[in-house]
Amino acid sequence: MATETLLALGLYLLLGRWLVGLTSSLRDPAFAALNIGAVYYFFYWNNEQRFPVKFQLVLNLIFVAYLFALYVQYLAMRRWSDQPGWQPWIAFFIPILFLIVIRYAPVKELAALVSPSLGRLIERRPDFTLNAVMVGFSYIAFRSSYLVLEVRNGVVPKPGLWQYFGFAIFLPTLSVGPISPYRMHHQGFVPSNKPEIPVGRAALRVLVGAVKNRFFGPLLNQLTYTGLLLDEHPHHLIDLPIAAVAYYLYLYCNFSGFCDIAIGSAGLMGIPVAENFANPLVARNLGDYWNRWHITLSHYMRDVVFSPLSKFLVRTFGPKNANHAIALTILVVFLLVGIWHGVGWNYAAFGVAHAAGLIAHHYYTIYLKKWLGRERFAAYNRNRAIHAVSVALTFSYVSACLFLFANDGESMARIFSMLRL
Repeated sequence: MATETLLALGLYLLLGRWLVGLTSSLRDPAFAALNIGAVYYFFYWNNEQRFPVKFQLVLNLIFVAYLFALYVQYLAMRRWSDQPGWQPWIAFFIPILFLIVIRYAPVKELAALVSPSLGRLIERRPDFTLNAVMVGFSYIAFRSSYLVLEVRNGVVPKPGLWQYFGFAIFLPTLSVGPISPYRMHHQGFVPSNKPEIPVGRAALRVLVGAVKNRFFGPLLNQLTYTGLLLDEHPHHLIDLPIAAVAYYLYLYCNFSGFCDIAIGSAGLMGIPVAENFANPLVARNLGDYWNRWHITLSHYMRDVVFSPLSKFLVRTFGPKNANHAIALTILVVFLLVGIWHGVGWNYAAFGVAHAAGLIAHHYYTIYLKKWLGRERFAAYNRNRAIHAVSVALTFSYVSACLFLFANDGESMARIFSMLRL
């Protein structure tokens, strides 16, 4: 099966590179069809490892609904994205509304209303959720909504149907991102603006990502909460920080490794993709961390939520309260970041924990600038000892916050029940 998958991926990349290089009118529909077919093959066709064969009809129907949702998003973008006033926001929020439905719709209850036998079939699969089978829709929703803003602001021309599908369902960035904007994707299809992406460098990027994702990730996972603590045996308290650090490193290798593979694979086809990581392990504060970790999500939240909301709050409460307005905006942004990552109170708590750290750093920086003055503050930032301590504290805080990200309430209770002094 692994050999078959690798051969299919190789064929996908070769066909993709050939299609991207074409200049005929068939290029865009063929490229969209290639990605639609690839997504169906890799995530919906004969997926016995996740679901039994009897689920195939259900998966096929869900895939049709998946494509229909994308088509509705496309129609909304075409209709409203370049209209004046508030109308583009209709097109902007439609993908977000689809995402909310996919995340929170009571699938089992709705299936039982349609067909009792279908409801019983799904009831026997607790892992069956729309979010699990509508692969990558959270990334599609953010890319599609951001595309509306790109068109509204005149950054890119309004894409046609096949261009939209080739972008929205682009296989390398589908399931784990990055949330790369349409303007970068479109560059790969414009000969006069096409960036040079050496094949060797792209192939090396795929190899590096595979080593991080498939070798170092599983190795580190043996020391995470699941691999080390959730084994029904007592553990010394020291195992908790070990698991916290291991989980942070595991998540970095797993996530950044997958992004390396996505960026390298897209590069092999000649399509540029935005970078998503810039060595976040050496961040000196949480603001620096979010400029290095999941960069495309940070940029999306900055452009879509932080900038407009902070300006609105400053206008509302006045310039004298600008610092408090920024702090409130940070809380809203990271609460949304937490909720976007998953369903459950622990994800919201994860976002609030990061917001608390960022707000504390925000006020601490204001205090330092007033107390030290410009020159001494600059010297403070250049001090190597302070830099080293800042990096260590940031690394520790991020590791601690990820405890909320990695575990639901039941897992947290089990972990604490296993710890001994």
